[in-house]
Amino acid sequence: MKKTNFDRYLKEQMQDPAFAARFERAGEAWDVALQLAALRQRAGLSQKELARRLKTSQQQISRLESPGYEGHSLANLRRVAGVLKARVHVTLEPEEKGSRKRLKRVTATRTAKRGATRRR
Repeated sequence: MKKTNFDRYLKEQMQDPAFAARFERAGEAWDVALQLAALRQRAGLSQKELARRLKTSQQQISRLESPGYEGHSLANLRRVAGVLKARVHVTLEPEEKGSRKRLKRVTATRTAKRGATRRR
């Protein structure tokens, strides 16, 4: 596969530890946002309907589902998960010494209805 200018740029930027850390945090926020939106859609709810059930605003649900949002609290994620018949699973991982590589993660999101497990 041919490398694009962006591929080369990203490879260069990832050499900077501060950039690499920001890039990884952004990916984590993206994961949370996508999981919340997918669970809500699987439940057949609009953002407005989920907000009504949580006694909050549609704008707050939109914020939670935004990849750029990093203000998720554990308590709030549990409230949302409860309405969506899901559970919250948090994994803290040690960094490998001398390397940016992470231990392989397996996180599961289970729904009560389907008992499905999502691995990443």
